[in-house]
Amino acid sequence: MGTPALTTAAQPTLTLRDFGGGPFGIYIHVPFCATRCGYCDFNTYTAGELGTSSSPESWLTALRGELATAAREFDALPSATPAVETVFVGGGTPSLLGGEGLATVLDAIRDNFTLAPGAEVTTESNPESTSPEFFARLLDGGFTRVSLGMQSAAAHVLKVLDRTHTPGRAVAAAREARAAGFEHVNLDLIYGTPGETDADLDASIDAVLSAGVDHVSAYSLIVEDGTALARRVRRGELPAPDGDVLADRYERLDIRLRAAGLDWYEVSNWAADAAARCRHNLGYWDGGDWLGAGPGAHSHLGGVRWWNVKHPARYADSVAQGGLPAAGWELLTDEERYTERVMLTVRLRTGLPLDDLDADGRDAARRVIADGLAERRADHLVLTDRGRLLADAVVRELLT
Repeated sequence: MGTPALTTAAQPTLTLRDFGGGPFGIYIHVPFCATRCGYCDFNTYTAGELGTSSSPESWLTALRGELATAAREFDALPSATPAVETVFVGGGTPSLLGGEGLATVLDAIRDNFTLAPGAEVTTESNPESTSPEFFARLLDGGFTRVSLGMQSAAAHVLKVLDRTHTPGRAVAAAREARAAGFEHVNLDLIYGTPGETDADLDASIDAVLSAGVDHVSAYSLIVEDGTALARRVRRGELPAPDGDVLADRYERLDIRLRAAGLDWYEVSNWAADAAARCRHNLGYWDGGDWLGAGPGAHSHLGGVRWWNVKHPARYADSVAQGGLPAAGWELLTDEERYTERVMLTVRLRTGLPLDDLDADGRDAARRVIADGLAERRADHLVLTDRGRLLADAVVRELLT
């Protein structure tokens, strides 16, 4: 396996391996948000936080520079740069760039890389910054998939989360995307927010199903350190999420979504069919390679991982210095790659190939099967419904 050096401003001798032979994707991080949600610990900034230090225009200039540099560095690898199978524009709030701005981002990727025929191209969007014209421009610009942050249909739940969109807007946006011609539309839900009731969750599921989307992502609320929500919980203003309630809500979601024809393919994701599954995220879970561009974005290539400078202004300065704007990097050991393989692949409905496990792992697999947390299907270890509720415990057992 070749190991040419990758030039970065932070580390001039960063060593890369060849592409690993799996799908290759590109993730673009848009760091801008209109407001900061109380539960969010992502690398995002409001206009007030940035002041005049950064703007969408300066970010786009730096992004073009990073993509051009990455293309040159990849061309120097012994293995040819594969065509890009998936693109995912996330954040932050990519829809703040508008349809034209997002089309420009995709053009910048096309200027430096080759998109594979039938490539999946997704953008996240806040429902409040979308419109029929927005979706029409996205489709015309080459996007194939839209992911909308809904979180809940209950106004009081959105208020606890500090979400800015109004109840009903996410469903309306999903319908607008479908009407514009998008076949693949996702709605995100968060369950277990303090104050949420079973009736609130049922109303959210009803709303999702009424939107006619072909994909749903649903995540239990996690109180991340350093967030406004964590401070409120610490002060006793809000109760911490209850584990038993979270499990009940997950089962409630799963039953309703599966009855409506949306089946799980990853612990937190449901799709109408194989074509509706998010291929970009499957690339992460299946150990593929990807370039992450933008402030704070992470990349992975053949067992080498690096991550970019976080602040948009410093990111732009780093790109201007030449090389990639890496803040740090690591070469994953065989043990670390094994751990990540188990952690990610066991969450998939296709399951973890038993041949991928070492001897201790195969012994552990027999134990989790005996405990009813997984079953053996075609030489794969696949989580049962109960096992999905205890997926983290299954991983710990497999890695013990």
